[in-house]
Amino acid sequence: MRSEHTARRGRPTASAVLVLGVLVVVAVLLAGCGVLPVPTRSPASPDTGSSAPSAPSASTAPSSVAPTPADGRPLEPVPAVVPPGVTDPPAGSGPARYTGQRLDWQPCSQRAECASVSAPLDWSAPDGRALTLVVGRIRATASPRLGTLFINPGGPGGSGLSLLGGFPTQGLEHYDVASWDPRGVGRSTPVRCSGGADLDRLFSLDVSPDDDAEASVLNTAARDLGRSCLAGSGALLEHISTADTVRDLDLLRGLVGDERLHYLGFSYGTQIGAQYADTFPARTGPMVLDGAVDLDDASKVSQIQGFERALGHFATWCADQRCGLGDDRAAVLDTVKRLLTRLDASPLPGSGDRVLTQQLGLSGVLTPLYDGTSGWPRLAEALGQAVRGQGAGLLALADRGNERDRDGSYGSIATAFPAIRCLDSQATSVADADRKARALVSAAPVLGPFSGPDVFCPLWPVAPAPEARNLHRVGDRPVLVVGTTGDPATPYEYAVAMARRLDSAVLLTNEGEGHTGYGSSACVQRVVQAYLNEGRVPASGARCTAG
Repeated sequence: MRSEHTARRGRPTASAVLVLGVLVVVAVLLAGCGVLPVPTRSPASPDTGSSAPSAPSASTAPSSVAPTPADGRPLEPVPAVVPPGVTDPPAGSGPARYTGQRLDWQPCSQRAECASVSAPLDWSAPDGRALTLVVGRIRATASPRLGTLFINPGGPGGSGLSLLGGFPTQGLEHYDVASWDPRGVGRSTPVRCSGGADLDRLFSLDVSPDDDAEASVLNTAARDLGRSCLAGSGALLEHISTADTVRDLDLLRGLVGDERLHYLGFSYGTQIGAQYADTFPARTGPMVLDGAVDLDDASKVSQIQGFERALGHFATWCADQRCGLGDDRAAVLDTVKRLLTRLDASPLPGSGDRVLTQQLGLSGVLTPLYDGTSGWPRLAEALGQAVRGQGAGLLALADRGNERDRDGSYGSIATAFPAIRCLDSQATSVADADRKARALVSAAPVLGPFSGPDVFCPLWPVAPAPEARNLHRVGDRPVLVVGTTGDPATPYEYAVAMARRLDSAVLLTNEGEGHTGYGSSACVQRVVQAYLNEGRVPASGARCTAG
């Protein structure tokens, strides 16, 4: 989900999104279990003038004795490290020390201005340590001004400032359009974990182990990532849940002077929106949830099945275009499966001294599916190169999905994604992860065998946050849920389920391909803008047709 796509179409891209396998499958995966995608860093995103994150301050002795494992996770002591961005709170006492802040807006790009906001590290202890949130906005250019429209790209771990940098504001001129880097992300106080070469090794791992030895390597990598995040982030790692972000969003709503939240959330951003509405129904105004996630992981359709369905649509197109990968849909899919199988034992040469492993190959296949039909030609070209023995094309696509720059550095989503997701997740059992992975093999016969068990959350070193259950309240205004029929990362069935679950929600069906609808469908844009600007709610069963 690189920024080039975000800027061009104004939709969340494909960064870290699934959750099947390692994070790609650590970072190109997302949502079915509450993990989602998102746009990546953008050259056009606001520059707050901050430098690259520095290393955390030296750790002192652990803050407590080793905790007793809860819910089956191998919990570890929280070190007394104070990472950069965690500070003393503002003057005052209680929540008032935060709600009384004034935003000092300063230009941070050609389009946007930015401000820094303090928020409690722990919302249940507002007199304790604070962290920093960076928020950006593009000012309204038309009267009357309707308020501030907050947008969120998803992830979890997506940078709202990157999304804002390329977001199309045409049709929304009556709003200040704003976004923020959530806690743990980007220019706000970020999670700090292993980086660079360590992430290269992580994203190259075999996430579908064939024997106990490979499973042990995967489990060790999962533990090592969690430990590195705990060592670098300290107590921050316990306070980056969606519930924390919802409280932050309500703080931002109040600081911009709005009585009610105006909101447009994509992918995992739909979870933030739904949880906000359920927590603060009286403060919820117009809300659009595009690319709905599976709120309670109860859907009968898994995320990998959504990707497999989208891959099937690509395969039909590819065969019709005589792309060289097979004469019909089945043959193209067989080519993809045989290629991924071969990569397990025989990685392909990539670029420089890097090679295309099975996991990177899977990431390279999944990433362009976020882009819908516009991503199909590039996927066909990269697959053709790989079949001929050259992996550079798929490796470049994997790097885009994993937010890896040419210098070997990674965007913050690579580590914020698992850190936030695993705090929200109630997963506690590696055995249960193995069972679910086996079920995917039959549910998605092309991609399922390569997805592997999601062992990161069961092996995460901090206890999960309290589960957000039975979300349904939305206040006294209808919520607009947008679902795209060919969405790979958040299958259409999730939008149907969310619209049924939330009180007074209305579903808009977008017939098309790719992740989310607002940035790719002029029809969806018209309906969403009429809802936000004029309060016009589409009729039940409303559809935007392709073409």
